[in-house]
Amino acid sequence: MSADGIKFIDPSELYRPEPEAEKRKKEFRNYQEEKDSTNAHIDRVKHTYKMMHTNQTYDFVMAQHEKWGELNKMEMNVMEALEYLNNLVDESDPDVDVPNIYHAYQTAERIRERHPDKDWFHLTGLVHDLGKVLALWGEPQWCVVGDTFVVGCEYANSIVYRNTSFIDNPDLKNPKYR
Repeated sequence: MSADGIKFIDPSELYRPEPEAEKRKKEFRNYQEEKDSTNAHIDRVKHTYKMMHTNQTYDFVMAQHEKWGELNKMEMNVMEALEYLNNLVDESDPDVDVPNIYHAYQTAERIRERHPDKDWFHLTGLVHDLGKVLALWGEPQWCVVGDTFVVGCEYANSIVYRNTSFIDNPDLKNPKYR
C-alpha cells in the first residue's frame, strides 16, 4: 500500500517461477537501505539504482530523447520485442533472476484476471517494459530499468533508495530544479 492509501497490485505474487514463492512474499520488493549487505543480488540492485540516480539528469534524459526519438534503430512487432526481452535479466529487480518477458506476461494476466473488460489495460500490462530492449542495444541497464522518476524538479521522497542514491546527481545542486 502506498503512502496515499492506494493498494498496488503485484502481479508476480501469484505467478512466481520460484518454488518457494509463498515464503518469499514476505520479503518481496524489499529495497533495503543497509550499507553493509552480504547479499550480492541486493548489492547489484543497489548499485543499479545508485548509477541511475546519479546519472539520470535532465540533460541526460533530453540527450536520450534525441538519440532514440527517431525510432530508426530496428523494426520489430510487439511479440518479437517481447521475445527479444528473453535476453534480459533486470538488474534493478531484487526478487527475480529470470528474463523480463515473464514479468510482462505475469502483469498482463493478473490485470486480465482483475479487469477482464479492459482490453487496453491488458495490453498496457504486457508492453509496459518494452523500453528495456534498449539495454540489449548497448544502453546500460541503469538508464532503462527500475522505477521511473521525474527529472528537472525535486525528487519525490517515495523513490526507491531516495535518501542515499541521489547524493552525486548534479541536478540536486541546480536551484532551478528545487
